[in-house]
Amino acid sequence: MRAPLRVIIGGVPDIRFVQLSPAALAALIDGDLDAASAAAGTPLSQFLVDEAWLWRIRLADIEADPRAAQWIARAVVAEPEGVVVGHAGFHGPPDADGVVEVAYSVDPAFRRRGYAKAMLRALLERADDDRDVTAVRASIRPDNVGSRAVIAGTGFRKIGEQWDPEDGLEDVFLRPGNDR
Repeated sequence: MRAPLRVIIGGVPDIRFVQLSPAALAALIDGDLDAASAAAGTPLSQFLVDEAWLWRIRLADIEADPRAAQWIARAVVAEPEGVVVGHAGFHGPPDADGVVEVAYSVDPAFRRRGYAKAMLRALLERADDDRDVTAVRASIRPDNVGSRAVIAGTGFRKIGEQWDPEDGLEDVFLRPGNDR
């Protein structure tokens, strides 16, 4: 298991990732914040409970492929405050082509403070550290100005569009893996 990741980049908040185990995910799905926090080993937030729809998907992902646990479902904790400001991870482990897709969300109470950028940078660092990753993908709705600003300057370029049943039309961006 990897050590918690802490990121300090000029002007970007310091964060760490806390992996959400199947037990923590199940407790979040059940709406049991105390049990989820105990399973995670850190106080979690109502924002994570409110994301139960996502945790159902991620728990099924882990059940189908246990190695997915190393890639998905992480609470994001701001340091030194120790407060959960969102969640981040990937949609799963690298696919057959070595591509991983970033996923991150900031609790509305903590938006516009640089946390999304810190999350993305930490995810890119994680991807760049893995020899199996050849590229990182991001899919963003055309009207999501905030997410477009987050990926700006990080090496992503638009490669196409897709239709997502949850979000509708999305632009698809790709960034080569480290040293590729």
